[in-house]
Amino acid sequence: MSSKKTTKTNSTKDAVTDESFLDKALRPTQWDEYVGQKHIKDNVKILLTAAGERGHIPEHILFYGPPGLGKTTLAHLIAHETGRQMKITSGPAIEKVGDLASILTNLSPGDILFVDEIHRLNKMVEEILYPAMESGVLDIIIGKGPSARTIQLDLPPFTLIAATTRVALVSSPLRSRFSGGVFRLEFYTDEEIAQIVRRSSKLLKTELEEEALKEIAQRSRFTPRTANYFLKRCRDYAQVNKKNLDKETIKEALNILAIDEIGLNSSDRKFLEILIEKFHGGPVGLKTIAAAISEEEATLEEVIEPYLIQLGLLERTARGRMATSKAYEHLGFDLPENLQNKLI
Repeated sequence: MSSKKTTKTNSTKDAVTDESFLDKALRPTQWDEYVGQKHIKDNVKILLTAAGERGHIPEHILFYGPPGLGKTTLAHLIAHETGRQMKITSGPAIEKVGDLASILTNLSPGDILFVDEIHRLNKMVEEILYPAMESGVLDIIIGKGPSARTIQLDLPPFTLIAATTRVALVSSPLRSRFSGGVFRLEFYTDEEIAQIVRRSSKLLKTELEEEALKEIAQRSRFTPRTANYFLKRCRDYAQVNKKNLDKETIKEALNILAIDEIGLNSSDRKFLEILIEKFHGGPVGLKTIAAAISEEEATLEEVIEPYLIQLGLLERTARGRMATSKAYEHLGFDLPENLQNKLI
């Protein structure tokens, strides 16, 4: 199990010269650099400040929301701002009770334990985590049958920060033990994404025109991770083709990635095209679409559909999936006369 100590960044400019740590270098290291999620930042700042003034460690915190919105970044920021050491693991990595015991007993007083994808934590391990979070003790059963006995180990005070993309899969008893708060990260606006891309471009020492910056922002699916990915690929394209990073260059680079002007990729468009061309816009069941597109149902439901629904291009109805008038318009299909009746 690897551990990671949170220390102040000596030189972000030096960090970005090593591409293997590029994503880490683009991660904000101060509250002022973290764009968006104002309600979370305000609440967490109060929590940390109050705990610091009392001389206590911060209470346990759970962050949830779609991938790429900054859950891990918030955990790093908390560790950085409090000057605490942070150890990192994930739910699937803690397979046995002994794994959790090893991690917890090796913490120092005041340490932060960050558990990513905590909804994938083994249920047996979860049961052991309850008293550790509430009372700071670790109950371990040694032996089996009549000779079994329980040993209770005192743990150093620590803060658990957890993240998940599937909060519904986190059991209610576990959620209730995050006494510091359970916070949902929201999608970003285009203006907030533009601020993030502007900062990232400066760290990458890349000159980006304002219109080019907006072009990346509006295609980034309201997600900072996606925006930074587009920025890096556009930088590569401009470097290879000896071009300036203007709006036209950004369009050319993103067209190669098959990303259109509202952020749809080839899989998104294929989904809508099949729905419109083969099934006349729906309604049609997910299983039928999955067979037509040669894709798994779970991939369609969890990866492709959420963004289409968010943009108003797709509707889930009791009768099945249906393309909206906005989807017809975006893909350049003629809108059938009976579409409005089908959407009622």
